[in-house]
Amino acid sequence: MIQTMATSRSSHNSVPDTATEMLTVLAAVPAGDPSRPALRDSVIEAWLPLARHLANRYAGRGEPTDDLIQTANVGLIKAVDKFDPERGVDFAGYAIPTIIGEIKRHFRDRTWSIRVPRRLQELRLAITEANSTLTHTLGRSPTVADISAHLGITEEEVLEGLEGARAYNTTSLSTPINADGTTELGDTLGGNDYEYELAETRVALGPALATLDEREQKILILRFYGNLTQSQIADQIGISQMHVSRLLSRALVKLRHELHAGF
Repeated sequence: MIQTMATSRSSHNSVPDTATEMLTVLAAVPAGDPSRPALRDSVIEAWLPLARHLANRYAGRGEPTDDLIQTANVGLIKAVDKFDPERGVDFAGYAIPTIIGEIKRHFRDRTWSIRVPRRLQELRLAITEANSTLTHTLGRSPTVADISAHLGITEEEVLEGLEGARAYNTTSLSTPINADGTTELGDTLGGNDYEYELAETRVALGPALATLDEREQKILILRFYGNLTQSQIADQIGISQMHVSRLLSRALVKLRHELHAGF
C-alpha cells in the first residue's frame, strides 16, 4: 500500500494523509523499539517523490540528475530523522528547505573547479535562479540591474558573483585547439624564462663596464665573450698569466660594486 501511495503522488502539494500520520507515529516510537527501523524506511519511501520533485528543479545545471536525486534523498532522510511534529510545523514545510539545502551544498562543494569563498558560491546560485526566473517573467535576458533589483543587492555584487562564476568550470589543458588535434591547450602555455631575471642586470652592465679602464674591459671581453683562458689572454695582451689573473679579479670586484650600487 505504501509503494502505491508514494508513486501515486506527483508533488508535495498532494501528500496522502497516511504518510503524514506515519510521521506522527514514527516520532512517538522510542529509538530502541524493534519496529522503528521498518517504520522509518516506510516513511522515507512514502516521501521520496518530494525529494525527486525538488531534485528535478535543479536538473540541467551541470550535474547528473541521478546524483541530484541521491543528494535530495539524503536531505529527506535527515529531515525524517530530525522532524519533531510537536513544533507545530508540517513535515513538508520542514523537509523542503532541508532537502534544498542539501542540494545546494552538493553544488557548492562538488561542482566548483576552483575553490572560491562560500559567499560567492551561494551568490552564483542565487544569480542563476534569478536569471531563470526573470527570463521567464520578462520575456528576455535580464540585465545586471534587473538581477540586482530582484535579489535586493547592488549591481557591484551581481558583477562580483558573475566574475566568481568563472571558477565554476575549467577547460582541460589536454583539450585540442586545432582541427587535426595535434595541438593541445597546454602546448600554448609558456615555460619559465629565466632570462627575465637577468634583464635588469644586463641594463646596468653597460654603465658598470664603462667605469673600467680599457685594458680591464678588454680582458673581461676576451675571457667571458671570447672564452679564452687566462694564458691565452696573457699571450694576446703581452703580459703574464698571473698579471691577467690580478687584473681580472680587480675588474670583477669593480663590476660587483657598481652593480650593487645601481640596485
